[in-house]
Amino acid sequence: MKIIAIANQKGGVGKTTTAVNLAACLASKRKRVLLIDLDPQANATSALGMSGEEEGKSMYQPLISEATAADQIVATRFDNLWIIPGDINLAGAEIEVARQEEHLTRLRTALEPLRQGAPLDFVLLDCPPSLGILMTNALAAADEILVPIQCEYFALEGLSKIDHVIHQIADSGANPGLRLAGIIMTMFDVRTNLSSQVVEEVRKHFGDTVYKTMVPRTVRLGEAPSFGKPIIEYEPVGAGAIAYNALAKEFIARHREG
Repeated sequence: MKIIAIANQKGGVGKTTTAVNLAACLASKRKRVLLIDLDPQANATSALGMSGEEEGKSMYQPLISEATAADQIVATRFDNLWIIPGDINLAGAEIEVARQEEHLTRLRTALEPLRQGAPLDFVLLDCPPSLGILMTNALAAADEILVPIQCEYFALEGLSKIDHVIHQIADSGANPGLRLAGIIMTMFDVRTNLSSQVVEEVRKHFGDTVYKTMVPRTVRLGEAPSFGKPIIEYEPVGAGAIAYNALAKEFIARHREG
């Protein structure tokens, strides 16, 4: 079982869109996937047509040692895909976890029983768009990190910041093995030179870490979450679904090689 944090401290880069759609596409390819929504806004949860508040489940209680992660898992309507929903209580966890001993590794400790016993192939952590306690806990718990970045001018600046945080987490001893396993270029617009220039620049600096698959900017990808559907359900033959299916195949191939 691999635990993968999908993170970027910058909002609006397609992070949750990638977490939800990669999870759904992996599940459609018979990989057993658990998606953990660590964002108090619970966008990944609602994008699958679910509500954390209705279920009464989230990582809040496991983070403060009042429940197990396994007890928070909810089945989705998709085969091979489960979720630990997000909810507003996670906003409180930012403060409460900071007061706990070993505050950087609370999530790592909470997920360890799943690593030992759950019949899962991948756990995807959808992180909030900030460098707070929840994201740093996710990085301390993960085997590797995937960073979605928008094809825009400030892409490299955001990448350098999160790369710095990865090294800080590793050097602190909280997660010495953490590595940047992939960069996913999102919102690629074939009509603009800027998108191509940004991709070229990122590949020049990060080489094969950058996924070959690029996620296009499409209206349907933006619409799908409001209907509570991943793109392969909302528009199964559209450009967004084709891209995320290709991304899932590349993801599986990379992990097979690894």
